[in-house]
Parts: sequence; C-alpha cells; structure tokens
Amino acid sequence: MKFEDVLLGRRSVRRYEKKPVPRELITDLIAAAELAPSAGNLRARKYFVVTRPEMRKALALASYGQRPVETAPVLLVVAADVERSSSRYGDRGSLFSLQDATAATMCLLLAAHNLGLGACWIGAFDDELVKEALSLEEHLLPLAIVSLGWPAEEPRPPPQRDLGEMLFWID
Repeated sequence: MKFEDVLLGRRSVRRYEKKPVPRELITDLIAAAELAPSAGNLRARKYFVVTRPEMRKALALASYGQRPVETAPVLLVVAADVERSSSRYGDRGSLFSLQDATAATMCLLLAAHNLGLGACWIGAFDDELVKEALSLEEHLLPLAIVSLGWPAEEPRPPPQRDLGEMLFWID
C-alpha cells in the first residue's frame, strides 16, 4: 500500500470479526511502533498485549464500558515509561515519555491499517484501574488502549477541517 493510501484510509474501527490476530502480526505492529521518534532515542514506552477475555472485560470497565475494549480480539496497551525518560531529562522527561508513547501509538495504528487490520485508539479510561488490572509498575503511565482485530465495518472519513481554523503562518 502506498503511504498516502495508508494515511487517507486509516479509520477508527470499533467492530471486529471474531477471528484471531496472529502473534507474528502483533509483533510486526510493535516493531513498527518502535520506529517512531523518541527523545534521546530512549524509547520510553512499553506495550502490553491483552487477549484474555476476562482481562479485556476488566479493561472495558476501566474504560467506562467502551464496547470495543471488550469485544476486540486483541488490546494493545501503550504505556509511557516516565522513569526511563526522566532519568536523563529530569522533570521534562515525563512530557518526553508521553510524546514517545504517543508517536509509537500513531505508528502502530498506521501499520495496522497497512496490514488490513482495524484499530481504534482509546484514551478515555481510568489510569489507576488500568494500572491495577495490568499490575503496572508505578513509573508506567498508560497512555492508550488500542483495540485491534480484523475489521467488521468500514467507517466513513471524518469531516474535513477548514485550514483557516488550524493553520497559522508566522512569516
């Protein structure tokens, strides 16, 4: 697929076929995520792959009952490793770790679409409940829950924004 097609075609998919996603594809997605830019090349992010139904249900509760979290065959939780980044950058490290994890999540979403998978970035969840469910160490901050699977829908593109409301030239 051409890169432009990946950018233009990616959508937030929230309904999935009841078909497993091979582990090899998941590791390919993580490899793509790790190609994202990273402050100091520290890659201050970690990934947690969740396929167990009872864990998906716990994460669905933590994400305020969002259906794709419970029904997707795979969840990828991306966490910022604040301690890793802060060890080099001090207070600014917490911001850098969030940027690292955000960039990785976007690369993961684009790679998923390129492989024919559907995915949705879910950011509305209770951090502490996610940390508890996954037994995350204190220095890890969950940034995104990505629901993932073979798409059972083809969402329409979102409405385009007017450039005048978002683009400003400083000449």
